[in-house]
Amino acid sequence: MCGIVGAIAKRDIAEILLEGLKRLEYRGYDSAGLAIISPEGQLQRVRRVGKVKELQDAIDDNPLSGYTGIAHTRWATHGEPTELNAHPHVSDFIVVVHNGIIENFEPLREMLIAKGYQFRSETDTEVIAHLLHDTITKEQCSLFTAVQLVIRQLKGAYGTVVMDTRNPDVLVAARSGSPLVIGLGVGENFIASDQLALLPVTRRFIFLEEGDIAEVTRRNIKIVDKNYQLVEREQIESDIKYDAGDKAGFRHYMQKEIYEQPIAIKNTLENRIKHGLVDLSELGGQAENIFSKIEHIQIVACGTAYNAGFISRYWFESLAGIPCDVEIASEFRYRKRAKRKNSLFITLSQSGETADTLAALRLAKELGYLSTMAICNVATSTLVREADLVLLTKAGTEVGVASTKAFTTQLTVLMLLVAKLGRAHNMSEQTEKAITHALQALPNRIEQVLTFDSQIEKLAARFIDKQHALFLGRGDEYPIAMEAALKLKEISYIHAEAYAAGELKHGPLALIDKEMPVIVMAPTNDLQEKLKSNIEEVRARGGQLYIFAQEDSGFVSDDSMTIISLPHVEEITAAIYFTVPTQLLAYHVALIKGTDVDQPRNLAKSVTVE
Repeated sequence: MCGIVGAIAKRDIAEILLEGLKRLEYRGYDSAGLAIISPEGQLQRVRRVGKVKELQDAIDDNPLSGYTGIAHTRWATHGEPTELNAHPHVSDFIVVVHNGIIENFEPLREMLIAKGYQFRSETDTEVIAHLLHDTITKEQCSLFTAVQLVIRQLKGAYGTVVMDTRNPDVLVAARSGSPLVIGLGVGENFIASDQLALLPVTRRFIFLEEGDIAEVTRRNIKIVDKNYQLVEREQIESDIKYDAGDKAGFRHYMQKEIYEQPIAIKNTLENRIKHGLVDLSELGGQAENIFSKIEHIQIVACGTAYNAGFISRYWFESLAGIPCDVEIASEFRYRKRAKRKNSLFITLSQSGETADTLAALRLAKELGYLSTMAICNVATSTLVREADLVLLTKAGTEVGVASTKAFTTQLTVLMLLVAKLGRAHNMSEQTEKAITHALQALPNRIEQVLTFDSQIEKLAARFIDKQHALFLGRGDEYPIAMEAALKLKEISYIHAEAYAAGELKHGPLALIDKEMPVIVMAPTNDLQEKLKSNIEEVRARGGQLYIFAQEDSGFVSDDSMTIISLPHVEEITAAIYFTVPTQLLAYHVALIKGTDVDQPRNLAKSVTVE
């Protein structure tokens, strides 16, 4: 969600800040702003509602000059998307940008008002600015010291960067729950919420740990940890490849990322299958010992990642014979739970910075799970750094807010893990080889599905006046139906929900009429005859059916039923395969509806607040 960029240099930094914000646009936001200290020591601040381009245009009309500054893209939490609520926020000589939520901002606000401070916004962030001003004025201390004193009063999550217009030679950053990275230059340094923002100016980074506070000057970095002790953090050379402006000829990032799935899955599988068997030696020598002890798997995730975990529950139990529970991270955190014996705790996240998922991982460590594992797409993320075991999805940068290739590569990694754990729990070598064969065939199978794009585009035209849609599946296709419904509502704003097809008669049939499109995932498996009975229940009530099936399914199109006959796929990987046509359907419906495909309203790519 919200993005931060900061710079301290001996050159004009306005363009650096703006380029950084452009590279963070994929995260989702509703306003943008920046503040730069002029060479004469004056604060220059520009804020705009809408896209970074609005901010760029304003600065083009009135250029800014200066060597120290901070910038921000805001995803509204406290207060509507207005210019007054946009960051940076100011209290006299203090300037602040902030990601996250200050949960106790209301009593702090009341206390500050009683002291005579006037609030010009509805945000929780402005509290930080006034607290810093009050502390520096009262204690006559440095900005670095003031930040250490102020954060002790804050409850909640924050990644914040602050500056003092009286001292333009320093920026101070603090991280609690919301990621921050320092970019190292030559005679200049930078701060951002994501290393992607800084790739044009540096490849060397320091990733702040939870509780860190950093003082950043042009030539020096000083960091104290959560105990306020001086620490040294590792410098990392990034080899990430990313061009924020490169859609490779595609109309949208989402479309590009749908088409990248075959190569993304190949990258996920690379060096992980040898002689037909799964090789996860990257996990280290301790993994085999842990795997042999596992009696239960607990998966915790959010959104699309939760759907991936839900699908894998079917696999862990049917193929590996290991009981598996899957839970939404925000629910797992706040309920009383009973931990199973010898349970492996698995977290899934594209970004590795999802606030609820991170909090669940930390809770799992406190509860004493056998081990914790992160399945993630970002090698430098907090989730990866804090988990005991890590499997990277290797999907490459995903810009579109609606996840596509991150989802299918998460499923690919989970299937590899199913095979590995299954062999530690009496799975036959024959079954493992069947899994690896199906996975290795999957990229080619998906390439075949992508050739149905124009057919699905024509199908999407039937949704132009629809307000609701129902997705059905059975077995591991039920969570695929959930993911398909999520994609459609995310980017087309059509209300959509998913049901296990066998549940139709227990309520959802009341919704069926000629205006309700019903989309069915119908792979060829031992549940297909049961599914056909559920389909007949819809037909008998006048429902309009759209069925994704394999060409040998026996389904025939008629006035009430449109069949999209897809090529053969191995049953083991059918769930991954069947998600692709539903991604294409959601994409084309969104185009028809005229919505913002890559940055749908109210949503963010990296959800760093609860």
